[in-house]
Amino acid sequence: MWCRLLLTTFTALYLLALGLFAIGTFGLWGNEQDPLAAVFLLPLGLPWQLWIDRAPETLWPWLAALAPLLNLLLLAACCLVLRHYQKS
Repeated sequence: MWCRLLLTTFTALYLLALGLFAIGTFGLWGNEQDPLAAVFLLPLGLPWQLWIDRAPETLWPWLAALAPLLNLLLLAACCLVLRHYQKS
C-alpha cells in the first residue's frame, strides 16, 4: 500500500515537472522560453543527473527529462520485489 502511494506520488511529480519543462523549454502557449525550465526535474532525477555532463551537450535536455524515469522504474521494481516477499 505504501509503495503504491509512493510510486503514484513520484509519477505525478514527474509528469508535472515534465510538463513544466516542456512549457518552459519550447515556450508553449505563449510563454517565454526559460533556461531554468528543468529545475524541478533535477531533484527527481538524482543521482543520474550528475552524469549527464559526460554526454554531448545537445542531448542534455533530453537526458534531464529521462533521468527521473530511471528512478521511477527502479521504484516500480522495488515495489514488485516487496510485493513478492510479502506474499511468501
